[in-house]
Amino acid sequence: QVQLVESGGGMVQPGGSLRLSCAASGSIFSYYDMGWYRQAPGNQRELVARITRGGSRNYADSVKGRFTISRDNAKNTVYLEMNSLKPEDTAVYYCNAGGLGKVYWGQGTQVTVSS
Repeated sequence: QVQLVESGGGMVQPGGSLRLSCAASGSIFSYYDMGWYRQAPGNQRELVARITRGGSRNYADSVKGRFTISRDNAKNTVYLEMNSLKPEDTAVYYCNAGGLGKVYWGQGTQVTVSS
């Protein structure tokens, strides 16, 4: 069992930055691939960024060059650094852990980009 707790969301103006954190507990963090997903009202949940156990990263085309995912296995934490934020980045952002045949989700954190 893995528990995921996101933090760092909030409201920011267009062009601003935020850093999301996801703290994991309950299992061996380094066994899991980690990801960030987002869901805007009326839209399906979509992958934003993913980092594997080995450190390989992939990003949605809409965030490439603006967002960076990283992980600190010693702190059991995955991060999403978000720069040059746009109004269309507004959504609830969810942390995801996948591995050992299981998938886990956090409760989500709201990111609002508005002037």
